Amino acid sequence: MKNNRFHWSKTELKIYILLLCANADARVSAEELEFIKSKIDGGTFDRVYAEFLNDDEDSCIEKIENGIAVFDYSYKELSQIKQEVMTVFKTDKNFLLSEDRLRQHLDNILY
Repeated sequence: MKNNRFHWSKTELKIYILLLCANADARVSAEELEFIKSKIDGGTFDRVYAEFLNDDEDSCIEKIENGIAVFDYSYKELSQIKQEVMTVFKTDKNFLLSEDRLRQHLDNILY
């Protein structure tokens, strides 16, 4: 059943997921932001980023779970998101425990 409160496209949801990953170590680097911005137009990025900044981690996870439930993702699309998640994690050359925990949690959501 579609959640009437969910208002993003698949691309916007992916950007939101990547923003959460960039923030997993409590520090979003310029390189991470540039990578994420390259995936979407500037106005849409700004809107999604503004919403992300107003959400806590629990709200972010809930929105991601709701979004995944709304869209019918193919295996290929989910694999692509997982690859981009890892790219964000590796962008700052550090892969911290907090990032690994988020990756595991996202793996469960993105099955």
